[in-house]
Amino acid sequence: MTCDEFRALALSFAGTTQAPHFDRTAFKAKRIFATLAADGRSANLLLTPEEQEFYSGVDPAGFRRLPNKWGDQGWTCATLADVDAGLMRDVLAKAWQLASPAKPARSRRK
Repeated sequence: MTCDEFRALALSFAGTTQAPHFDRTAFKAKRIFATLAADGRSANLLLTPEEQEFYSGVDPAGFRRLPNKWGDQGWTCATLADVDAGLMRDVLAKAWQLASPAKPARSRRK
């Protein structure tokens, strides 16, 4: 996967915007769900710790835990050249869902 493919894929999710974020490009729904490195080689993705462990096991060359407190929370680094586009779509969908939770239904009072 290239950085241009990653960018197009991230922006394909409803309500996603792109903005600078320190030395990276952030992709945001209600909150940031992915960032793209300035060199275009890697991206950081918002996952649960369980999802992080799963995807790191499925593709250890492509996904790894960030080695800091963000990684403890599930943030995962993807090496774009090592990740298949179909798998990245699945992972980005998970990240997008975490960043854009559905509003709880309001109860109606009678």
